[in-house]
Amino acid sequence: MTAVCEVLGVARSNIAAQVRTRRDKPRSGRPALPEGDLLMAIKAILTDRPSYGYRRVWALLRRAARAEGRPAPNHKRVYRIMKAHGLLLQRHAGGMDERRHDGRIAVDRSNLRWCSDGFELSCDNGEKVRVAFALDCCDREAISFVATTEGIKGEDVRDLMTVAVETRFGSVNRLPDAIEWLTDNGSGYIASETRRFAREIGLEPLTTPVQSPQSNGMAEAFVRTIKRDYARINPMPNAAIVMRQLPAWFDHYNRLHPHKALGYRSPREFIADRSTTEGMSGL
Repeated sequence: MTAVCEVLGVARSNIAAQVRTRRDKPRSGRPALPEGDLLMAIKAILTDRPSYGYRRVWALLRRAARAEGRPAPNHKRVYRIMKAHGLLLQRHAGGMDERRHDGRIAVDRSNLRWCSDGFELSCDNGEKVRVAFALDCCDREAISFVATTEGIKGEDVRDLMTVAVETRFGSVNRLPDAIEWLTDNGSGYIASETRRFAREIGLEPLTTPVQSPQSNGMAEAFVRTIKRDYARINPMPNAAIVMRQLPAWFDHYNRLHPHKALGYRSPREFIADRSTTEGMSGL
């Protein structure tokens, strides 16, 4: 310590006093959860979200710890506990999809590119619910959706566009800056009236290559999330009940679902954090 004090140009007694003060100072906040309590918290999460792996479980535990003012558990600790109690998801052993998109869908700022796609949900009674959605390619928020028991038509896509614009910008006739609108080549998307309407409100229609749905990989990933983490674990007796549940699924995804590309934050958490950062940088 003497050599360190000489380099720093401070008295040895001063350094020693500060070290003692730090050792004696009690830790602020509440203590970390004991192992048994942490296991109970993990099991509670998996009861509601059985499709979540250890990293998403850790993200929810981290969120709860911050809200309660206690230290967040390390993700390695969560993995170890889940492994010890047989709570880990089985590893995917299937082969990789050979038709992979090499382009970059994600963008660096919100409202530069929105992607859209549709999916079908099968009910227990044989009915089908078809859903189309709009997703921001930066913050991953599901901005709007439409659902029907019929096919997705051009009118449905135009309604989807209108709600997306109003959700992000309010009641405007045209966007202040053009936003790319990335879709596949479904008939509802490429209809001339739909593309004309898109340009009138400030959207720039872009389509993926024919027979290459993976080119809209972000939308495809969202479809997998909805089917795995929501449709699979909720009752789907008929179309009416499924359509009543859809708003809650989309709301949960936007507010609470931990997203890997967003640092295991939900889309709304990511948007709020970025707004705070941008606000502070402007001071």
